[in-house]
Amino acid sequence: MKKIASGLNKYFKISERGSTISKEILGGLTIFLAMVYILPVNGGLLSVAGMDFAAVFAATAIAAAIASLIMGLYANYPVGLASGMGVNAFFTWVVVKQLQFTWEEALAAVLISGVLFLIISITGLRRIVLNAIPKNLKLAVGAGIGFFIAFVGLKTSGIVVGHPDTLVTLGNLAHPTVLLAVFGVVLVFILYALNKKISRFAIIISIVVTGLVGVLLGVIFPSLAAYMPSIGGSNLGSIANVGQTFGKAFGAMGSLLAKPMAYAVIFTFLFVDFFDTAGTLVAVGHDAGLLDENGELIDGEKALLADSIGTIAGAIVGTSTVTSYIESTTGIEQGARTGLAATVVGLLFIVSLLFYPLFSFVNAVFIDGVFYSPVTSMALIVVGALMVSSLKDIDWKDNIVVATTFITIIIMLMSGSIAEGIAFGFIIYAVMMGVTKRRKEVSPVMYILAALFVINFIIKFVLLV
Repeated sequence: MKKIASGLNKYFKISERGSTISKEILGGLTIFLAMVYILPVNGGLLSVAGMDFAAVFAATAIAAAIASLIMGLYANYPVGLASGMGVNAFFTWVVVKQLQFTWEEALAAVLISGVLFLIISITGLRRIVLNAIPKNLKLAVGAGIGFFIAFVGLKTSGIVVGHPDTLVTLGNLAHPTVLLAVFGVVLVFILYALNKKISRFAIIISIVVTGLVGVLLGVIFPSLAAYMPSIGGSNLGSIANVGQTFGKAFGAMGSLLAKPMAYAVIFTFLFVDFFDTAGTLVAVGHDAGLLDENGELIDGEKALLADSIGTIAGAIVGTSTVTSYIESTTGIEQGARTGLAATVVGLLFIVSLLFYPLFSFVNAVFIDGVFYSPVTSMALIVVGALMVSSLKDIDWKDNIVVATTFITIIIMLMSGSIAEGIAFGFIIYAVMMGVTKRRKEVSPVMYILAALFVINFIIKFVLLV
């Protein structure tokens, strides 16, 4: 045991970073518990796109395991990775439901974005792109995605529904399924507001409690059984179904690239993954003492490489974009400072496949042709709320920033598309800066990106009409 401990200590530089093996293991367990909610949530969300719940569940676990192990064993960062929130909603509700791509084509777009991310990670393009896009615009996009996925959560919970006159309105709050969702939303925010150790696991606790409450209500009151989640449902499927999604991205590559909108979709997947990952790694790196004297990430390229390979592996297996999780800070608070913690996370995701049947109560409920997800919708809502907090760091004294932020967020919400919000934000920013004396503050890269978005709109709304 001493030789093993000595080997781990030397490989992961545990003592050098002021940690211990026990702290790393505890930190890894904490990170896993804080992010394991993604397994049922991602399975439920992508099943709306026509994918098999069990297959997505397995693919998400496998991709998370691969990415986390690479992050731990290669990059030596205490960061867990899995399919990202927000981008998975974009995958389902925009790419598949709105733009009418097949889920296979959506996976192909994720795969291409992962390859591009890999190229950026191993070349000098990372620094060029990061420096080209202004901080305020990055924050606006992050907040916009927060509003977007919170809206998706409200919709899948049944709390908000469509309306022909007002576009949206409150749903039937007397409906048993909607009431269960309301219970979950209230519970998760209460737990999060406690600001104690329990708040770190607010999402997974709320999912388990809400699911079990629904199951009990269905058992105690048989008349409610059809409206409540259940354990051991026959439609749960098997994780062996991952064969239904494995490799499908390759076969859809040709039909994807034949669609003009595909390039905007690929760029959006890349943009969200790149900046979400960069922001998370900087935040986690700061807390873990992994920034150099210039504020740069130590071995940052290795960390980005782990993320990009995770996305590529995820697309091949059958899940949406993989990204670094901000929940990793929970492990750092426990003392984790090295990749051993991430390695533990990766191993636990592999083990989670053995407990798949326990997640049966998170399955969606279909009532009168309407999709409800009372058990997992609160995860989208609370994560969206947390992402909106980035608005506090925006420079509200700058008129151009205010206008750009507003346009980015409102277009995302009203168009129901993260891609359209990013496009309008980039275009408006470039135009407003270009017609003022501040045009030299803008990188040529930004003008190029804005021009590409304009060309995309011309193709979509003029040439294809």
